[in-house]
Amino acid sequence: QMQLVESGGGLVQAGGSLRLSCAASGRTISNYVMGWFRQAPGKEREFVAALSWSGNTPYYANSVKGRYAISRDNAKNTVYLQMNSLKPADTAVYYCATDTTRWAPSYDQYSYDYWGQGTQVTVSS
Repeated sequence: QMQLVESGGGLVQAGGSLRLSCAASGRTISNYVMGWFRQAPGKEREFVAALSWSGNTPYYANSVKGRYAISRDNAKNTVYLQMNSLKPADTAVYYCATDTTRWAPSYDQYSYDYWGQGTQVTVSS
Protein backbone atom coordinates (compact mmCIF):
# COMPACT_ATOMS: atom_id res chain seq x y z
CA GLN A 1 0.00 0.00 0.00
CA MET A 2 1.03 3.56 -0.59
CA GLN A 3 -0.48 6.79 0.67
CA LEU A 4 -0.07 10.12 -1.10
CA VAL A 5 -0.97 13.47 0.45
CA GLU A 6 -0.89 16.66 -1.60
CA SER A 7 -0.51 20.15 -0.20
CA GLY A 8 0.34 23.64 -1.37
CA GLY A 9 -2.74 24.52 -3.37
CA GLY A 10 -4.53 27.82 -3.00
CA LEU A 11 -5.71 30.99 -4.67
CA VAL A 12 -3.22 32.97 -6.76
CA GLN A 13 -3.42 35.76 -9.30
CA ALA A 14 -2.60 35.15 -12.95
CA GLY A 15 1.14 35.28 -13.48
CA GLY A 16 1.84 34.05 -9.98
CA SER A 17 3.45 30.86 -8.73
CA LEU A 18 2.65 27.95 -6.45
CA ARG A 19 4.55 24.86 -5.40
CA LEU A 20 2.62 21.70 -4.77
CA SER A 21 3.99 18.91 -2.60
CA CYS A 22 3.08 15.26 -2.53
CA ALA A 23 4.25 13.39 0.54
CA ALA A 24 4.33 9.62 0.17
CA SER A 25 4.25 6.91 2.81
CA GLY A 26 4.15 3.16 2.74
CA ARG A 27 6.60 2.82 -0.15
CA THR A 28 9.72 4.59 -1.38
CA ILE A 29 9.02 6.91 -4.30
CA SER A 30 12.50 6.47 -5.74
CA ASN A 31 11.41 3.08 -7.06
CA TYR A 32 8.44 4.34 -9.04
CA VAL A 33 7.12 6.66 -11.69
CA MET A 34 5.52 9.70 -10.06
CA GLY A 35 3.00 11.92 -11.80
CA TRP A 36 0.72 14.91 -11.47
CA PHE A 37 -2.73 15.17 -13.03
CA ARG A 38 -5.42 17.82 -12.82
CA GLN A 39 -9.16 17.98 -13.23
CA ALA A 40 -11.07 21.16 -13.95
CA PRO A 41 -14.85 21.38 -13.34
CA GLY A 42 -16.77 19.55 -16.03
CA LYS A 43 -13.62 18.17 -17.66
CA GLU A 44 -11.76 14.90 -17.72
CA ARG A 45 -8.72 14.40 -15.54
CA GLU A 46 -5.66 15.22 -17.61
CA PHE A 47 -1.94 14.52 -17.45
CA VAL A 48 0.26 17.39 -16.27
CA ALA A 49 3.74 16.06 -15.54
CA ALA A 50 5.62 12.95 -14.51
CA LEU A 51 9.06 11.69 -13.60
CA SER A 52 10.58 8.42 -14.70
CA TRP A 53 11.46 5.94 -11.97
CA SER A 54 15.08 7.13 -12.07
CA GLY A 55 13.94 10.71 -11.59
CA ASN A 56 16.16 11.91 -14.43
CA THR A 57 13.58 12.34 -17.16
CA PRO A 58 10.61 14.69 -16.74
CA TYR A 59 7.57 14.59 -18.99
CA TYR A 60 5.14 17.48 -19.42
CA ALA A 61 1.85 18.21 -21.07
CA ASN A 62 2.25 20.77 -23.85
CA SER A 63 -0.03 23.14 -21.98
CA VAL A 64 2.40 23.46 -19.05
CA LYS A 65 5.77 22.92 -20.73
CA GLY A 66 8.15 25.76 -19.89
CA ARG A 67 6.02 26.90 -16.93
CA TYR A 68 5.89 23.86 -14.64
CA ALA A 69 8.69 21.76 -13.19
CA ILE A 70 8.38 18.39 -11.50
CA SER A 71 11.01 17.18 -9.09
CA ARG A 72 11.44 14.82 -6.18
CA ASP A 73 13.34 14.61 -2.95
CA ASN A 74 13.94 10.95 -2.24
CA ALA A 75 15.20 11.66 1.26
CA LYS A 76 11.86 13.27 2.09
CA ASN A 77 9.88 10.79 -0.02
CA THR A 78 8.18 13.79 -1.58
CA VAL A 79 7.40 14.94 -5.11
CA TYR A 80 6.98 18.58 -6.04
CA LEU A 81 5.30 20.51 -8.79
CA GLN A 82 6.57 24.06 -9.22
CA MET A 83 4.02 26.08 -11.17
CA ASN A 84 5.01 29.44 -12.60
CA SER A 85 3.28 31.97 -14.87
CA LEU A 86 -0.06 30.58 -13.81
CA LYS A 87 -3.12 31.20 -15.96
CA PRO A 88 -6.85 31.01 -15.16
CA ALA A 89 -6.96 27.93 -17.41
CA ASP A 90 -4.69 26.17 -14.88
CA THR A 91 -7.49 26.25 -12.31
CA ALA A 92 -8.23 22.67 -11.27
CA VAL A 93 -7.87 20.09 -8.56
CA TYR A 94 -4.35 18.72 -8.80
CA TYR A 95 -3.65 15.08 -7.99
CA CYS A 96 -0.43 13.25 -7.29
CA ALA A 97 -0.21 9.65 -8.48
CA THR A 98 2.24 6.81 -8.73
CA ASP A 99 2.65 3.99 -11.21
CA THR A 100 4.24 1.00 -9.55
CA THR A 101 4.31 -1.20 -12.66
CA ARG A 102 6.17 0.73 -15.39
CA TRP A 103 9.66 2.17 -15.86
CA ALA A 104 8.59 5.12 -18.00
CA PRO A 105 5.70 7.49 -17.34
CA SER A 106 2.37 7.07 -19.03
CA TYR A 107 0.08 9.92 -20.00
CA ASP A 108 -2.90 7.71 -19.24
CA GLN A 109 -4.40 8.14 -15.78
CA TYR A 110 -5.45 4.49 -15.73
CA SER A 111 -1.81 3.44 -15.68
CA TYR A 112 -1.43 4.91 -12.20
CA ASP A 113 -2.45 2.80 -9.24
CA TYR A 114 -2.15 5.08 -6.21
CA TRP A 115 -3.64 8.56 -5.93
CA GLY A 116 -3.75 11.39 -3.46
CA GLN A 117 -6.91 13.19 -2.44
CA GLY A 118 -6.13 16.27 -4.51
CA THR A 119 -5.45 19.93 -3.77
CA GLN A 120 -7.35 22.85 -5.27
CA VAL A 121 -5.51 25.44 -7.34
CA THR A 122 -7.46 28.53 -8.32
CA VAL A 123 -5.96 31.20 -10.58
CA SER A 124 -7.81 34.49 -10.75
CA SER A 125 -7.61 36.83 -13.73
